[in-house]
Amino acid sequence: MKLYTYWRSSAAYRVRIALNLKQIEAEMIPVHLVKDGGQQHTLAYATKNPSHLVPTLELEDGTVLTQSLAIIDYLEALNPAPALLPTDPVLRAKVLAAAHVIAMDIHPVNNLRVTNHLGDMFGADADAKKEWMCYWMEKGFEALEQLVQKDTKFAFGDAPTLADICLVPQYYNARRWGLDLSPYPRLTEIEKTCLALPAFANAAPEAQFDAE
Repeated sequence: MKLYTYWRSSAAYRVRIALNLKQIEAEMIPVHLVKDGGQQHTLAYATKNPSHLVPTLELEDGTVLTQSLAIIDYLEALNPAPALLPTDPVLRAKVLAAAHVIAMDIHPVNNLRVTNHLGDMFGADADAKKEWMCYWMEKGFEALEQLVQKDTKFAFGDAPTLADICLVPQYYNARRWGLDLSPYPRLTEIEKTCLALPAFANAAPEAQFDAE
């Protein structure tokens, strides 16, 4: 099994956490999203992932899976323990909703190709791009602070779920771009709890062999 990844990609970060929690071995194949015009745009990589994005998971038989949440769903089916989604239907829906706030509301408008397009199409400079990203993170975190449970160790219980897996990488991005996180004490508490686990700490960008 091979994971095509980039050390700073929050989507790839999610999959690295899931692999660690599931104790599934995968060879890490770096795809530099900036160098050489972006290695995700090479023919060799685009053949595997027509979206020109990371992560991509390549199975032993050559099957290729894309999109971080779809890959994590595959890993959940492949190795159900520890479970990343609750069995209770209502709680499962709440975990998915929290994860989707990040993976569908915040991340898609904050990724590299969107911010590059802001510059190319509208002349946005570095400060404008930062303001754009922080705005959407604020909106998402405001909602998420209310959606997660208040009296549990992790976002939804005493074990990490898909919600935690999505939160930690997005918090990494928030810190990278200097977002004030003081309005989100519960999310900050969850992040601290998660990063105390080796599965999260070992998936962190700075812990990757391709980190710069």
